[in-house]
Amino acid sequence: MSQLFTKTAKTAPADEVSKNAQLLIRAGFVYKVMAGVYAYTPLGLRVLENLKQIVREEMNAIGGQELIMTNLQRRETWEATGRWSDEVVDVWFKTRLQDDTELGLAWSHEEAIMEMMQQYVKSYKDLPVSVYQFQTKLRNELRSKSGIMRGREFVMKDMYSLHATQEDMDQYYERVIEAYKRCYARFGIGDSTFVTFAGGGAFTKFSHEFQTICEAGEDTLYVNADQTVAVNEEVLDDATKELGVSREDLRPVVSAEVGNIFKFGTEKAEQMGIMYTGEDGKQYPIYLASYGIGITRVMGVIAEKMSDDKGLVWPENVAPFKVHVVAIGDKGQELASTLYTELAEKSIEVLLDDRAERPGVKFADAELMGLPWRITIGERAIDGDGLFELTERATGETKKLDYQQLLGFCLERG
Repeated sequence: MSQLFTKTAKTAPADEVSKNAQLLIRAGFVYKVMAGVYAYTPLGLRVLENLKQIVREEMNAIGGQELIMTNLQRRETWEATGRWSDEVVDVWFKTRLQDDTELGLAWSHEEAIMEMMQQYVKSYKDLPVSVYQFQTKLRNELRSKSGIMRGREFVMKDMYSLHATQEDMDQYYERVIEAYKRCYARFGIGDSTFVTFAGGGAFTKFSHEFQTICEAGEDTLYVNADQTVAVNEEVLDDATKELGVSREDLRPVVSAEVGNIFKFGTEKAEQMGIMYTGEDGKQYPIYLASYGIGITRVMGVIAEKMSDDKGLVWPENVAPFKVHVVAIGDKGQELASTLYTELAEKSIEVLLDDRAERPGVKFADAELMGLPWRITIGERAIDGDGLFELTERATGETKKLDYQQLLGFCLERG
């Protein structure tokens, strides 16, 4: 910690009203540039990379291929579908080249991916294909008051699958739903995240959102008693009829959207004139589906939900470090450094508080930063019974272990 350039703070910026951003700023994970725009420090970046790696593993497991698209978007790419218009898409940031060519800064990539893939997908033999990216999106949101849960600049995983038939698209869509469920479970919010019926806009009657119960959310979900049905308030009447459930059997909860998936069908291909050659030699439009997870938004939701009056409480899979070693006194510092070196050599993610601060300051900072496990190594234990404190951040429970037991416990976390 003596080498971290970030410092903890007792207070957040006066203009920051959201709990997630207040805690993340105070703990040194993010820096606020302006409303809806945040920079991520080394601590914050470690959380984002852990979230991304979970998603990457799950997308790869269902045949996704990672790429990265450009943020600069040609006007012509979006005009074919009508989505260049500010009246149709009201969140565009637009700019101009020096030769006065108008460009957009990407808020999404459906049209862009279709335009690119037409260079590679010519025949039914080239389908299906699924590609995804992690990219910073830019959206000119009217209001941005939910911290990193709704940013004007944010990191998103967006995946696009292209298919020859409706049946093939439908089957893959279901596989993505299951992969998304695994992602949210690994994030530590699976128990409170629901596959939700939502509005599908002009492309389909319903889309599916992934909504996490969260008091700071902007949506209202209606869920049944066993939590097998979840419907966004905006489509409540239509969806209950479609599902054959009674509105009276559903209760409202406040939630935050953490993912959204759509079946666009052939509409984009037809608008853009993007076809493939079928087995019969005829031309057919490509089926498209789109799948998004807001990486920075998920981080914000976790910070909102998994925190207490002392600070953040990171789930182990996404925490920037799994173990927080707090050294007290000169002898404690020496032994803590030894433990830190042993763990680091075995690739265990460990943070050592080697600062010349009072124990109370170190403990308060550890609770604010919210790493899953804290090991306290002090002179009293070294000179006494040789037992050191292991504290779980989520429960506050403390056990006493000797040095070898501590080492073994940490190795298991790896």
